[in-house]
Amino acid sequence: MSTVTIVGSGRMARGIAIRMLHARCQVRILGRNGEQTRTLVEELGPGAQGGYPGEPIDGHVVVLAIPYADIRELVLGYASGLDGKIVVDISNPVDVAGFDRLLTPAGTSSAEQTAELLGGRADVVKAFNTVFSGTLQEGRVAGEPLDVFLAGDSEEAKAVVSRLVAGSGLRPVDAGPLRRSRELEAMMLLVMGLQVGDAHPHFNWDTALKILP
Repeated sequence: MSTVTIVGSGRMARGIAIRMLHARCQVRILGRNGEQTRTLVEELGPGAQGGYPGEPIDGHVVVLAIPYADIRELVLGYASGLDGKIVVDISNPVDVAGFDRLLTPAGTSSAEQTAELLGGRADVVKAFNTVFSGTLQEGRVAGEPLDVFLAGDSEEAKAVVSRLVAGSGLRPVDAGPLRRSRELEAMMLLVMGLQVGDAHPHFNWDTALKILP
């Protein structure tokens, strides 16, 4: 049974943990808020363990379920601790003050910046940024399994993450190389903006992106 380490203990960490347990993985939650992490682990039940960021990483796959603004500090803090891992960047670098711009410079993405910080010592895969936390817990919207778009430069790493996604009951969609993270993150700038304000009052962070034949 494989182990997936999730750094973070918020709503996205919960949703991804639920899916990974569905895929019959062991899940380790590393959260800065000890009480919140313990509560989450207890609610997840058998197969879940807790810990703190900075502890040694179990397993081959590490999911960074933390805000974009916190990624740099965490990656640099781990130094060589992430070497050889598959690092999954789920962040959406959206300015939540107005949901009208990305915080990343033009011509790059959060995932590409994460890869640059790692300096080639780990394979970065963009995934799970196109789904919302509530929909992850159910795994479906309007009766359809969620699509999880992935981008990465390592075909092997993408294959590993794709198998985890498929095993969790969702549908992996390979969007191409890591630079496609720019489009995936920009796409969510639009989708997240639709969830707020009065223009679309029936959207309540319960929508999903789906590619239909």
